[in-house]
Amino acid sequence: MKLILTHEVSGLGEAGDIVEVKDGYGRNFLLPRGLATPWTKGGQKQVDALTKGREVRAIKDLDQAKGVRGQLEATSVKVPAKAGQSGRLFGAVSNGDIAAAVKAAGGPELDKRKIEVKQAIKTLGTYEATVRLHPEVAATLKFEVVSA
Repeated sequence: MKLILTHEVSGLGEAGDIVEVKDGYGRNFLLPRGLATPWTKGGQKQVDALTKGREVRAIKDLDQAKGVRGQLEATSVKVPAKAGQSGRLFGAVSNGDIAAAVKAAGGPELDKRKIEVKQAIKTLGTYEATVRLHPEVAATLKFEVVSA
């Protein structure tokens, strides 16, 4: 099945990419969630216009992404969460919580979909996350989960 991605899908591509996926994945996951639309010739023309515009903006965005990476890596971030006596959290820390904590610490505003955490955060402590700022630039964000 040939689809045009409308949103970035981790491991598959970013918005505007044309991808070939298995029928079940496209029909049962991508299309119902609005992450893709079926490929058509008219859609192909729109994709070409989007990629041309993206290439023009990419040069400026690369320099900006490198600046934001330096700012993120220098920022000290503390994510408050409710925890019990043993340090185990009531629930887990989400990407939205991390993005809000970065903004509260004086860092840049981040899209929660661009933050990737390797394991679920369910205890107090220090963790790392990868933030995809640009296709060529990723920042490592170190943060501490503290009791609220």
